[in-house]
Amino acid sequence: MARYSRSAGSDVERAMDRRKKGKLKRGKGGKGGTVKSRKQAIAIGLSEARKKGKKVPAKRKTKKRKTKKQ
Repeated sequence: MARYSRSAGSDVERAMDRRKKGKLKRGKGGKGGTVKSRKQAIAIGLSEARKKGKKVPAKRKTKKRKTKKQ
């Protein structure tokens, strides 16, 4: 069973193309400047696919650290 839908993959591809052309922006409303990182472009593409309701696994949750009791 596939984790990601084909259309989600095409959303990521589109985001990568926008990054190459220098048109992919970061932050709310694209006010944070252009995206340089490949990983960040993939993350943006996946989040756009999630917003459209495509089949993409949920965002990873951070693990809570266990603290030592004194």
